[in-house]
Amino acid sequence: MEIFAKTREETIAVAERFAAELKGGDVVLLSGELGAGKTTFTKGIARALGVKEQVTSPTFTIIKEYRGARLYLYHMDMYRLSDDLVELGLEEYLGKKEGVSVIEWCRTEDFHARVFDVRLEYCEEGRKITISEPREI
Repeated sequence: MEIFAKTREETIAVAERFAAELKGGDVVLLSGELGAGKTTFTKGIARALGVKEQVTSPTFTIIKEYRGARLYLYHMDMYRLSDDLVELGLEEYLGKKEGVSVIEWCRTEDFHARVFDVRLEYCEEGRKITISEPREI
């Protein structure tokens, strides 16, 4: 599915609608160039999950964990890291039924979960958001 968002607020709204269908254990893989809106999209997911804290990029902390009213949000960023989730200790978050894992810059598929690929790109209309059908890995 392709959706166009003209503003940051529209990007958050798209993510909120998408996240309404997420279940515990789901993994969302975010891709797109620097500044394309990956963390902004994550803010919409957080809002849908009932997270009250401010969501910020986990680039330097690797993972941020947020408690939501519906589910936890595990927000990870692998931009500066290897692609071995086990070596990084991140595999313990994947598939946890009480949360959703959102991973920016993921370069591996070393997990067992229902996975959504979300690509954010700049375009004339603002931002193109491409969301895949879920796949089981």
